Parts: sequence; structure tokens; C-alpha cells
Amino acid sequence: MRLCERMRVTMKSMLLTLLGLVGAALNLSAAKPNVVFILADDLGYGDLSCNNADGKINTPHLDRIASEGIRFTDAHSGSAVCTPTRYGVITGRYSWRSRLKRGVLGGSSDHLIDTERYTVADLMKGQGYHTAMIGKWHLGWDFQFKEGAANDGIVGVGKKNKRLIDYSKPVANGPDALGFDYYYGHCGSLDMDPYVYVENGKVTAAPNRITINKDYKGFWREGPTGADFEHLQVTPNFVNRAIDYIDERSKTAKPFFLYLPLPSPHTPILPLKEFQGKSGTNGYGDFVQQVDWHIGQVMDALKRNGVAENTLLIFTSDNGCSPRAVFEELDAVGHKPGAVYRGHKADIYEAGHRVPFVAHWPEGIRKTGKSDATICLTDLFATVAEITSAQTPANAGEDSVSFLPALKGKSGQVREATIHHSINGSFAIRKGDWKLALCPGSGGWSYPRPADTKKMDLPPIQLFNLKTDPSETKNVYQSNPDKTRELYALLKSYVEKGRSTPGPNQMNEGKTLFDPAGFDAIKAELKF
Repeated sequence: MRLCERMRVTMKSMLLTLLGLVGAALNLSAAKPNVVFILADDLGYGDLSCNNADGKINTPHLDRIASEGIRFTDAHSGSAVCTPTRYGVITGRYSWRSRLKRGVLGGSSDHLIDTERYTVADLMKGQGYHTAMIGKWHLGWDFQFKEGAANDGIVGVGKKNKRLIDYSKPVANGPDALGFDYYYGHCGSLDMDPYVYVENGKVTAAPNRITINKDYKGFWREGPTGADFEHLQVTPNFVNRAIDYIDERSKTAKPFFLYLPLPSPHTPILPLKEFQGKSGTNGYGDFVQQVDWHIGQVMDALKRNGVAENTLLIFTSDNGCSPRAVFEELDAVGHKPGAVYRGHKADIYEAGHRVPFVAHWPEGIRKTGKSDATICLTDLFATVAEITSAQTPANAGEDSVSFLPALKGKSGQVREATIHHSINGSFAIRKGDWKLALCPGSGGWSYPRPADTKKMDLPPIQLFNLKTDPSETKNVYQSNPDKTRELYALLKSYVEKGRSTPGPNQMNEGKTLFDPAGFDAIKAELKF
């Protein structure tokens, strides 16, 4: 390990020790709740039957969480795609402040989160929790590579800069470098090679074959596949291991924090045989019902172990539904994954980042039904900090706001504003009923796509009133210049301060561009 890296690790260790001593001095009780945070992959807001009266997919277990606890109708992922949202969940910071300004990481990408950064797992560990990550990581970790190795037809494809991965060597800078006591997972999305499990820095079984699936829904890229890796069984495997973890940790007096990011219902869409045809929609709907069943398994495990009453169980999604669900098939049976909202995964429009969000914690929150408070997945950090009375560094959780008041049924907003981000790096800001998007179209995959807008006479910004126009059909920036200027100025300040919460200014990594091409004319028109 390089000297500068050793110094940074030592500084972080000292900080964690200090914060742990502060927590001990505050005499934090052993009755702190367990926290289970489940993150689905590419699940639409309208895919939960409790969110969509017109939906055709039945989700009884998730509906039960909502009916016994709370569901949020205005929850948002930090981005409209996978990696940046996950960055925000772990750090409480928008991902565009990191080196990742657009898009997602690959299956063998280097680690994205600086190991010096204080994370939600560090926070929980400092409060006496055992911490675990089981599932889809998609934040990069550092494989080691064979220099000058030839493609042998078995471990080929999983390479970087023409170097083949050496699966016999330790994997560095994974979840264990970010506060997790234990981890078991897959590095990228389930359609990204290499298809291997890594447990606490060790590949569990080296690849022994190359696999590929070119089916549109069952799709995964060609790549090396571990001897113990079967795509169909990955989600059940993660859930079963999470249940084993709950069984084990429930026997101890120490509270636990379990981060369970599922790889489903993202591609490959591979519902188990017993769920095929069950939804009455298509394979995607069947897969959603399988996910719902798995959540029921987790709930049963908590109840069976006698810890359900004092466990904060949160279920949500990393972004909206993907076109891989085949919207034409779903439309034919009357199901819309985005409900009334426009767009889908990757978009700046609402269905790209408005996500299902339900929570259950009988000892901590009363049965509240629903909350219309706007929240963001970056808010996990500040929320568990408030629940556990944790003292956190000033340079952590820069974009995290506690939604504990909303969990407890208090009405009103908890955030001043929320920034949205699309796959191509386009920005939007939401405050109250108003949303300003700094791009002329979707900024993603729905029409008009970025390439489409270059051929169209569209203004480079869009302003919507979501109260009167939840489907974002009317761009009203010209008739609301004051609101446009207000939101633009607030977004600019959030970017330049390096944070959107009170505290000392912080540095973003690299240059963050939030003005679209042609925006100068709009600024002149509205006299910014």
C-alpha cells in the first residue's frame, strides 16, 4: 500500500475511533433498531400495486409493508441509473460530485468511492452495529490482472486494458474498505461480466466457462462465469444469504445494518419457473412478483427471529423501470411501470427517478399510511444518523437530509430541494411543486432523446409544475421567469458549494457542467 494511502486509511481509522468514543460517551442504548435497506434494480414506481390503482402486477408483501408502516409517494433515486444512485446511498452525496459525471461503471471497473470517505456503513459501525452488504455492488472494486496473459478461452473477456483478471488474487477496495464488516456480492449489473461472486475480497470460484444470453429480456453480455455462478439463481442466492445473516445476527445483542441491493428485476429478466406466467402480464411482471415474494421471505425471517418490531426495514429501487421490460407488452394488458409519470429509466423525467419507497418499523414509527414528503435515497445517511444520535464529520453526507420526521408521520417537506440527474449527465432541480430541467428532452432513453433534440427546435430548458402537470407535458419556463431564475440560482449554489445541506463548503471532483448547450440565450432572455 502506498504511503499516502496508508496515511489516509490511518486518518479515517482515527476519525472512526473518535466518533465511536463520542457515541459511547453519549451512552447510546442497546435498543437501537436493526436496519435492513433493500434496493431493487430497475423497479418502476407504478410496479407496486399500492402505488398504482390501475396496475396489473400484484405485490402483496410490499403492500403489507406499506399498510403496516408507511409508503412515500414522492421518493427519488439520486440518479436515473444504477451506479450513481448506489454511490448516493452509501455516501449521502450526489454522485456527480465524484469522478462519475454520467453513465455507470462496468463489471470490472476500479472502485469509485474514495476509501477515505466516511460512509453510512462507517456511521453504523461506529454506533456499535455489525454491518453487511449482500448483493449487487456496482460501485467498482479492484481486481488484480495478469500482465501479458493470452486469452485462454475460459477466463477471457473479463479484461481491462488487454489484461486478464487474476481470479486467484485478492480483490481490493470493496465494501470492506468502506465500513462493511462482511460482504458477498457481484461487482456490476447481472448483465456485466465477469460473472463471479466475491466474498470479503476473495473470488469464491474462478470462471470455468464463457456464457452469453442474447435474448432481449434474458440478456447478459458474453463473459467468464464462475463455477458456482448461475444467473437464474443469483437473486435467490442473495436473499437466502441475507436470511442466513439475519438468523445469525439476531442471536447476538449487537444491532445489525444489512444493505441488500438486489440485481432484479433488471436484466437478465429470469423469473423462476414457479413465477412464470403468474402475473398475467409478461416475464417482467412475473419477475417483479418474484421480487415481492423474496421480500416476504425477509419479513418472515425478521419475524421468526423476534426482531421485526425493532427493525427499520426499507424497500426501494435504484431508478425507474427499463425499456427491457417491453412496455408494449405491458401496455397491452394495461400496466404502466411509471404510473402517470413520464419517461423511464435513464431519463430526467419523473419516471426515471421517482421510485417506490416503503418502510416498516413498528417500535419506531406508527402506522402512518403514506407521506407526500419529497425524499431522496441519499437521505439514508442523515436519517440513520438521527435515529442513532450519531456524530458525523462535516465533510460527509453533503446531500443527505433526515426524513425521520416524515417516517414518524409529521407532515410537510424535509428537503429544501432535490437535484435529479440523467444518464447523459443532464441536471434538474425540484423544489416544492416546481421542477427545472436543464436539457431540451429526456436526457436519457425516452423520446426526445439527446440525439433527437439536435434535430428539433426545442428550448434547452424545461420548467414543469408537477402539481398541475405530473406527466410533464407543458414546458412553462417562458411564463414563469422568476421561478426559473430562482431554481437555476439554487442549483448553481448547490453545485458550487459542494453540498446542498448546511455546513462548510466542500470540493467536487473535477469540473461539473450543468449549463446545456444554447443556455446562454435563455439566460439572456430571462435576464439571469
